[in-house]
Amino acid sequence: MMPKIIPNISVDCVVFGFDANTKSLNVLLLDRYLESEENHEVLVNDYVLTGYHTLENETIDDTATRVLRELTGLDNLYKKQFKVFGDPNRLMNEKDVIWAKSENFNERTITIAYYFLVKTHEVDIENNQHKPKWFPVNDLPELGFDHKTIINEAYTDLKAKSLYQPIIFELLPDKFTIKELQDVYECILGVEIDNRNFRRKLLTKKYLIELDEKQVGVSKKPSQLFMFSKDVYQKIYKESYLISI
Repeated sequence: MMPKIIPNISVDCVVFGFDANTKSLNVLLLDRYLESEENHEVLVNDYVLTGYHTLENETIDDTATRVLRELTGLDNLYKKQFKVFGDPNRLMNEKDVIWAKSENFNERTITIAYYFLVKTHEVDIENNQHKPKWFPVNDLPELGFDHKTIINEAYTDLKAKSLYQPIIFELLPDKFTIKELQDVYECILGVEIDNRNFRRKLLTKKYLIELDEKQVGVSKKPSQLFMFSKDVYQKIYKESYLISI
């Protein structure tokens, strides 16, 4: 027997992905589209976050993990539960009411919001049955429900956490250059960072391990590669700012 959903409790997931080619922080969204049965009039045509109702036999964390796995095929990624959204009017816009009726949603649904950090190339969009799309976090399309608010609050939390927790490394390959690390910081924080000061400060961090390797397959002079040591970080730091701007 399939477990029943809890009709007024859902989980919405903000999947952030860093694109190293475009140097942009992106959000994974789904197309929300609905036509009338009578004359095929377009009733709803916008984008939403991925969200599911929680099942009776699940914890909230279980639901979030299930959402991510079904959307991306990925597991064991950084995730952060950051807020509960329970405004009684959060599903009451005209398009949202139409959509809620078509999907038999409870109009008084409370959602627990999470965000995840992935590398965009790890998500196979081409062969994904849900047909998700990446959008730059600063250039989002029209969004349904209160999902713009959810994304904005997730982004605010991400910017704050990136200054005192090593979550930024979740968006980088295992081996990276100092410039690639700087690119991610600049992208997330929306600021320009002085190259020399950034390099000087980062090279004093014991959790950055310099490798006996350099970039390969680049046209310019290859840069030194580094890796992040989570073990070293946890031994040395309890809560320490990674950079100062």
